[in-house]
Amino acid sequence: MTFRIVIFLALALVLGVPFAMRPAEERGAQVSTANTLVVVTPHVPQIQFEFARAFARWHERHYHEPARIDWRQPGGTSEIIKQLEAQYLAAAKAGRFDFSNPKNPTCPAGTVGYDAMLGGGTYDHGRLKTGITFKPDTGQDVRIPMSMPAGFTQEQLDAWYGKNELGACTLYDPEQYWLGTALSGFGIVFNKPLLARLHVKEPTSFEDLANPALRGWVVFADPRQSGSIATTLDAILSFYGWDKGWKLLRESCANARYFSNSAPRPPIDVSQGEAAIGLAIDFYGRGQSQAVLAPHQDPSESRVGYIDPKGSVYIDADPISLLRGGPNPALAKRFAEFCLTDEAQALWQFPAATDPRGSTNPKGESGEPLGPERNNLRRMPARRAMYEKYRQHFIDQADPFELASKTKPAGWRGTIGIMMGAFAIDVQEDMQHAWAALLAARANPNFPKDTLARMESLFYSWPTTTLADGKQLPFTPENVKAIAAAWKDPMFKARCEIQYTEFFRAQYRAVTALAKSN
Repeated sequence: MTFRIVIFLALALVLGVPFAMRPAEERGAQVSTANTLVVVTPHVPQIQFEFARAFARWHERHYHEPARIDWRQPGGTSEIIKQLEAQYLAAAKAGRFDFSNPKNPTCPAGTVGYDAMLGGGTYDHGRLKTGITFKPDTGQDVRIPMSMPAGFTQEQLDAWYGKNELGACTLYDPEQYWLGTALSGFGIVFNKPLLARLHVKEPTSFEDLANPALRGWVVFADPRQSGSIATTLDAILSFYGWDKGWKLLRESCANARYFSNSAPRPPIDVSQGEAAIGLAIDFYGRGQSQAVLAPHQDPSESRVGYIDPKGSVYIDADPISLLRGGPNPALAKRFAEFCLTDEAQALWQFPAATDPRGSTNPKGESGEPLGPERNNLRRMPARRAMYEKYRQHFIDQADPFELASKTKPAGWRGTIGIMMGAFAIDVQEDMQHAWAALLAARANPNFPKDTLARMESLFYSWPTTTLADGKQLPFTPENVKAIAAAWKDPMFKARCEIQYTEFFRAQYRAVTALAKSN
């Protein structure tokens, strides 16, 4: 019996340690779940920690009762959207929605397990607004938005955001299906010492990725796996235009050392010298720049640099969406309100209390210094007023409202994954050989000009798409919509992927063969 008691006490101790190690405010919140907010997010644990801590204190101060966040992170943004779609479809099949007003299907609180989604891009939060399509007993398809309007007054929105404009984009959805809480830039991360050894200047524009001196030193994430990189490439295409944009992407890919299936990996590999330069989301680039700093070293001295090319960089709002049928809609709205206070906005860019620079952070309404407790998050706030009031306290002095491209997306995003997969990722070795041969021919003043022209034409050529009715469409801006529409048939799209890949492989091998014959 004594032995069993000892075993029981040991087990209780092991199970109790994780609870005992939680922050005090979180342990106390376990007593009641009435004010527990369930938030699904792609954000890293450091962001989760800082926002949970600050929200709990803000809520206690304003509403005189505890509140806690139960974070859920089932994967990246794409995985989150898929999981939400499955939950809403299951709820619709179970009869949880009232379709008496087909334009606004309603459901009771607790229909789905999440209250809000924090993080991701406006494209993904737009998918929440679009929602799912369901056919109830009436037999007519009904759209069920997964998010719902936040319901703030226009006066509140104007006070928070001012003009609803960020380059060519907006800071919040006019119907409030999503509200921007932070801003995400998509720029260039680079290894300073490695570029110096390669005798390459630090980048100032996306065109620098195509520098022949960087052949074999560029790293990309696969746009078929990373929505953020697809957004970046779409912005580059839109800014430079069809011909110059695709030429730039083709040459930049030809410089690639490899293609990663993860957006966070390029900054890490650049910092470790596995690559010299690559595309990155701003907070991944700045975060890695900070991660390699020595204690008390200034960020400007980091061996890893990051730049948002002014005027051409796509800067997007990183929103919060309130989810339709979540367990606690009132608390979700309070959290959205908190995310737009000075207190929350300062978390993104102020130095942490553990950072010596945090000692000069200004105080907020609570009388305590603004900013995070432990982690420098290195994100850009969404509110313009933060830059006017507090920019001198920011770790990063960039102003996204000045940097953002004013070029609206041209509508070519849907072509990037399939074409880049075919002309670069899936034929990388053939592309690299062709690129090396083309560069050598360009550098040789004695190389036959007619042969070089033929090599250039082959390298930059595009395949023709044959539709089901036999119509052949060249890959041009005028034909993009028709081609993309045809790709909606999964079998047709799969055949196109094979056809395009074989086309590009043949073109590259022809380039290499021409170089060898001269």
